[in-house]
Amino acid sequence: MDRQDGAPKIVVGVDGSPSSRAALRWAVRYAGLVGGKVEAVAAWDVPGAASWSAPAVDTVFDEEEAERGLVEEVRTVLGEEGGSLVHQRLVRGNATEVLVDASEGADMLVVGSRGRGGFRRALLGSVSVQVALHASCPVTIIRPDVPVE
Repeated sequence: MDRQDGAPKIVVGVDGSPSSRAALRWAVRYAGLVGGKVEAVAAWDVPGAASWSAPAVDTVFDEEEAERGLVEEVRTVLGEEGGSLVHQRLVRGNATEVLVDASEGADMLVVGSRGRGGFRRALLGSVSVQVALHASCPVTIIRPDVPVE
């Protein structure tokens, strides 16, 4: 994203979970209050690709389809007009690493409290905990039941 205009950069992690949808809505609302710009980041990776000891995975990943899915997710959450206000970026890699990298140069990183995996009783997901510990900017963690307005 272009930072020449001095607008605060708000990065939000998107994975299709209820928490990430709440985080996206929160990030857009916050950006509106501070005159910021929102970058929605989704991570993808091929399971076992980073490990020599993992069994070979026969998977077909269509990056163009995933990019369309990200655009559609943003439009579903924010509507057609709201979706046009958000820059979307699909990045290959581990979600924690991708979001920590995306936090460099950002004014805030927003993530949902729990993503698509993990234990139902866990208060925070592993990605939200790790980005809170390692991000280069302040992190806001949003629960899915927090009212936006």
